[in-house]
Amino acid sequence: VQLQASGGGLVQAGDSLRLSCAASGRTFSRYAVAWFRQAPGMERNFVAAINRSGGKIYDEDSVKGRFTISRDSARNTVYLQMNSLRPGDTAVYYCAADPSVISSNVRSRTAYAYWGLGTQVTVSS
Repeated sequence: VQLQASGGGLVQAGDSLRLSCAASGRTFSRYAVAWFRQAPGMERNFVAAINRSGGKIYDEDSVKGRFTISRDSARNTVYLQMNSLRPGDTAVYYCAADPSVISSNVRSRTAYAYWGLGTQVTVSS
């Protein structure tokens, strides 16, 4: 499967953005999909994930109540709706997918074999 992330941009604090992760392949609905983000000089960290049945998990500390992950299986696309953006949300956002993710490794970068190229999100204060 090939992934393409889009929707990033330069916004002000408090604004919203919706990121999209579009996938090729007819079996994408069988994949768990996650969003990670990487700020300059920092590790790539887990943000949110959605499994094949629509179950969702978030990095509660950083995005609780502000970000929502969803998927549109008909469009082979997963979204990350980001509200109340903060300067600390500035990063390159990557989507990742894998058909074999389980609950115990859903937050781990190494659980995902397929990655998109990333989309830059910059939030100014």
